[in-house]
Amino acid sequence: MQENIIPHNFSVDLEQLKAIKNHNAFLIWFTGLSGSGKSTIANALNQLLLEKKVHTCILDGDSVRKGLNQDLTFSPEDRRENIRRIAEVANLMITHAGLVVLGAFISPYESDRTRIKEIVGEDKFIEVYISTTLEECEKRDVKGLYKKARAGEIKDFTGIDAPYEVPQYPSIEIDASKHTVEEASLLVLTYIESKLITNG
Repeated sequence: MQENIIPHNFSVDLEQLKAIKNHNAFLIWFTGLSGSGKSTIANALNQLLLEKKVHTCILDGDSVRKGLNQDLTFSPEDRRENIRRIAEVANLMITHAGLVVLGAFISPYESDRTRIKEIVGEDKFIEVYISTTLEECEKRDVKGLYKKARAGEIKDFTGIDAPYEVPQYPSIEIDASKHTVEEASLLVLTYIESKLITNG
């Protein structure tokens, strides 16, 4: 079947999109345990980028699983497919819309995060590891998920009965128990500011 798929050669390319938007396009990928602060920090960063007139799109686990990936479970195989689909969507947003994409997903496997980098390109991938400890995340338990997992009501829950593989070489690491949301988002903004600047 793949031999019959021939992508259209669209006339508007990424360089033109970057020129009219006046910034580069890439993926900022937030990874960490449930409750670590990924989506909250990504949301705060998104607000900072909006104020700088950066064109963005923010994706997070719950919103994607309620729509695009509602057919997937939390088995290791479906987790991998979940991340693969998100990476492909992010890549389309980067290359066909010139956006800075913010993705906030547990993404527990190192191999999957490596695959994201391969899909979007190493030069367009920024990995932000929110390293808040399991103890702190469980203490927060903002959605009550850890309590359910401990009670056996949720299976394959990361950190309880499913593994989380710590990123080996993240672009930036932030422990959200040691920084406010504002501080954390500013740390990421500081890291990416030079990457936003186009050469044109």
